[in-house]
Amino acid sequence: MPTDSADSAAPVTTPQRAPLADITPPIALGPLDGRYRGAVAPLVDHLSEAALNRERLHVEVEWLIALTEGPVVPGAPTLSDAEKAYLRSIVTDFDAAGIAELGEIERVTVHDVKAIEYYIKRRLEAAPSVLGEGTVLPSAGELVHFACTSEDINNLSYALMVQGAVRDVWLPAATALADQLADMAREHAAVPLLSRTHGQPATPSTLGKELAVLAHRLRRQLRRIEGAEYLGKLNGATGTYGAHTVAVPGVDWPAVSRSFVESLGLTWNPLTTQIESHDWQAELYSDMARFNRILHNLSTDVWTYISLGFFKQIPVPGATGSSTMPHKVNPIRFENAEANLEISSALLDTLASTLVTSRLQRDLTDSTTQRNIGPAFGHSLLAVDNVSRGLRALAVNADLLAADLDANWEVLGEPIQSAMRAASVAGVPGMENPYERLKDLTRGHRLTGEEMREFVQGLGLPDDVTRRLTDLTPGTYTGIAEQLVGEYLD
Repeated sequence: MPTDSADSAAPVTTPQRAPLADITPPIALGPLDGRYRGAVAPLVDHLSEAALNRERLHVEVEWLIALTEGPVVPGAPTLSDAEKAYLRSIVTDFDAAGIAELGEIERVTVHDVKAIEYYIKRRLEAAPSVLGEGTVLPSAGELVHFACTSEDINNLSYALMVQGAVRDVWLPAATALADQLADMAREHAAVPLLSRTHGQPATPSTLGKELAVLAHRLRRQLRRIEGAEYLGKLNGATGTYGAHTVAVPGVDWPAVSRSFVESLGLTWNPLTTQIESHDWQAELYSDMARFNRILHNLSTDVWTYISLGFFKQIPVPGATGSSTMPHKVNPIRFENAEANLEISSALLDTLASTLVTSRLQRDLTDSTTQRNIGPAFGHSLLAVDNVSRGLRALAVNADLLAADLDANWEVLGEPIQSAMRAASVAGVPGMENPYERLKDLTRGHRLTGEEMREFVQGLGLPDDVTRRLTDLTPGTYTGIAEQLVGEYLD
């Protein structure tokens, strides 16, 4: 019967909770800056907000130096080696105090790149206290950000950030994983494995050959990523060098721009709107997303091999597999990798599709989008780390692999009917309808080795063919799988 309202339980009162947002140091909102910080920390030097500001300082300082090194801007001071070193120390000495100071400036300017300009100008004004009263740096203030739009600084900064993140962090980790997988493929090149096309027993392969396929696929994407171009531009508010040519006419500004961009280790983009078009980023992120998806394929395949018992997981002392089932060793590394690869690929796809479009000469969708490059890289790097750790904790269950093969003699129906076809072409009588005969024998039936040999011996094949097929077992029917690993796995 319904409970009378007078007899119903009083509602639970939630006690007042202390706001976690007020705790110092701040608690991470996302897992990359919390639970998984250790695995992705190297990316902070390249893809964090602080790293972006450090690269902005780097670009502004180098542009200032470039403008003083040639006859570009009339009256520009000539800098000594000590003055150049002082300017570059603005970048190398950018630390927690610098980050805090820059933040204070930006709260006033409400513009991140303008805050960079003022930050550098403060250092120019302070130069006499370090270099002496004879320094010319205080007079160079108006060369900071000369003829630049914010995107001139930002596009170069992002190109340097992404280049560093790929070359110094992500690519070495991904390459090491591909190498680890290739080593496993070579180690197990001769270990026979019952294939499962459509999840059903199929022509045997070797464990090493199947791992080699995935290693080969990953390495192909890595070669594309390794050859990526990182483009940059410095050509003003709408890509016309308008301010440059009015302020200082007669200078070959495209040549100056190209020289400067290339001095940063980037490829010069000669034709842009206000923004560098970001096509190179879309290309890179698409390749990285494809690498992710191949690695996802590896994770699901290895997970399945673990489920089938082909791989045994080496328990970690003290670790818990299940909170209630003490026998379990769960394939958490590969499951974690799957999830992080999906998140990373989704972010990379969004970056690649969004960054190639900008309304007319400029809109700001790229600005906030690019601030998510770090998470996209971070989730991929975390997955790479998990897969690598997961692979190291695997041992091949050779006995189970052998038993699985021995329980599926039906897979020899393929080579037997193929041998009958070849014999028929050679004129051997009695070889009619080989496929249909093997289908009747094997489809939906389990055969023993003895039954299969008896069938072969009754076919009337030439003696050498009969011997070859009689000697064949599911475990030896692996073609040239081992040879393929040795010859084609680069």
